[in-house]
Amino acid sequence: MLDLIAHNLAPIMFVTVMGMLLIGYPVAFTLAAGGMYFFVIGVEVGHISPEIHLSWPLAQANMNRVFDVMRNDTLLAIPFFTFMGLILERSRMAEDLLDTVGQLFGTLRGGLAFAVVLVGALLAATTGVVAASVIAMGLISLPIMMRYNYHPGLAAGTIAASGTLAQIIPPSLVLIVMADQLGRSVGDMYVGAFFPAMIIVAMYCAYIFVITLIKPQWVPALPPEARPLGNGGPSLLMILAVAGALFVIGYSFVFSDLRYETRVVWSALAATIIPYVFALLNRAKNLGYLSRMAEQVVIVLIPPLALIFLVLGTIFLGIATPTEGGAMGATGALIMSLAKRRLDRKTLLQALDSTAKLATFVMFILIGARVFALTFYGISGNRWVEDLMLALPGGETGFLITVSVIVFILGCFLDFFEIAFIMVPLLAPVAEKLGIDLIWFGVLLGFNLQASFLTPPFGFALFYLRSVAPIKPWYDEVAGRMIEPISTRSIYSGTLPFILIQVAMLGILIAFPGLVTHYKSEPLILDQNEINREINSIGGGGFGLPGSGLSLPGAPGFGGEAGGMPPMPSFGAPGGSGAGGLPAPGALPAPGGLPAPGGLPAPGGLPAPGGLPAPGEATGAPKFD
Repeated sequence: MLDLIAHNLAPIMFVTVMGMLLIGYPVAFTLAAGGMYFFVIGVEVGHISPEIHLSWPLAQANMNRVFDVMRNDTLLAIPFFTFMGLILERSRMAEDLLDTVGQLFGTLRGGLAFAVVLVGALLAATTGVVAASVIAMGLISLPIMMRYNYHPGLAAGTIAASGTLAQIIPPSLVLIVMADQLGRSVGDMYVGAFFPAMIIVAMYCAYIFVITLIKPQWVPALPPEARPLGNGGPSLLMILAVAGALFVIGYSFVFSDLRYETRVVWSALAATIIPYVFALLNRAKNLGYLSRMAEQVVIVLIPPLALIFLVLGTIFLGIATPTEGGAMGATGALIMSLAKRRLDRKTLLQALDSTAKLATFVMFILIGARVFALTFYGISGNRWVEDLMLALPGGETGFLITVSVIVFILGCFLDFFEIAFIMVPLLAPVAEKLGIDLIWFGVLLGFNLQASFLTPPFGFALFYLRSVAPIKPWYDEVAGRMIEPISTRSIYSGTLPFILIQVAMLGILIAFPGLVTHYKSEPLILDQNEINREINSIGGGGFGLPGSGLSLPGAPGFGGEAGGMPPMPSFGAPGGSGAGGLPAPGALPAPGGLPAPGGLPAPGGLPAPGGLPAPGEATGAPKFD
């Protein structure tokens, strides 16, 4: 019996801990307790199996591993982005965005559904928290969509799916954790996920557009009385054109002498601040230059868009790290809330309390995962997982499909933090051995987890929406009638088309990895001829080379006394009058192989790179054998 346990301790440990998690035991304590319990077992049966490499002194390594968690600067981005999202959510930014964008698209069939998708993307790029997005849009949009006779399933599915965009649109917490566990840059993970995230938003909108064609009664346009801001299209187009012109002028002329990144930042700042200030003056002074719609769109949309650029733009441009971007985002959220007079002591304390709880939750899970990993690796569990995955048929494709199915199923029961801290470190070495780009692998897992958030019956987004959706008939004063409740069946059925879109997106990512791997910069290829021309154009360089006019007598390494090295050879030049024995000007062949006046031609008339004779080849030069 002991032999059986010793030789199969890795799968026994893995199955036991995963079973305890699925039963519902606290994650951090289950991981830590499982790691310590099986550590004791491993030490006691270690003499039986050569695959077990555990000993009592090794247990002391847990302390260093815990301190490594605390020293991880990347994880600082989690509380920053969480705090930013909570402040924005409590300042009712979602309410303002949904109202404004809903009226902007209100004249279209399905306008409210389009607005929910676009606002979901904006909230994802500012809050990064699924629960906050789903709950906010469920409380605000769902009653309005039901008031104007939207199909219950479509309304519920659109809200739930749009809320899960926070899983994958930067600055997603999922991507931060994935990058940390994969040992890759968070900035690269953000850049790699950007295009796929925009594609999934477009696919959601395309699905709603198809519904407007085949089921127009499901997605009616808003009646005129529901759009008090009117249309205002011409003035809105005018303000957009002015903003674009301001950016081009700033980039091409005003800030043309600055670096590329700085030019983009200052030009974008001017293109947003000037229209925003103009819209505020237009409202305060009743100037009448802008329509009510254009005025509202500028005042409501520009602050969150500016915050998104402040966070993501600076990260993408390489100006700020994700941690610094998160700190700027949190500061920007506070400034926005103060400007709208929606930040009080209670709101601030609630946001700080929730942020502290989430950060502590993440830290404890990560500490538990480190204790688990020390034991699991000590009993060769990583080799067991690697051999198991590499034995799958289909090679790379078979591995990706199998991992997608496993993560998809686990995502229905476990939070993404738990999956990232347990599964990803075990799967990453296998992916790397198969030649899979780890940024692409992380984005693929992120989309997989997003799909699992929607999957009945255990999808987290479904529970969030169910908690705020009406469960009894209610009287709507605006519509003047009773409205039926949203059933759980409607929520489940409404998400099914979006789950199919997610699965299709996974297939697209597997088929076209370049959508993610574009984050890699092209390798710099140096042209030797171009280098020669550059060197010759400046007539040499420094450190006593011809054309520099600089000599360093006595400098270390240049033949002086201080270096304690013999003088460098004169390469056969008469007199050896350069610094440290380098040839004097005029002793080197000119470009093109023609001898300089008083100099010696290189063998065959061809100069070495840079126009200098190769050591040991010019007449009289010593050999370096």
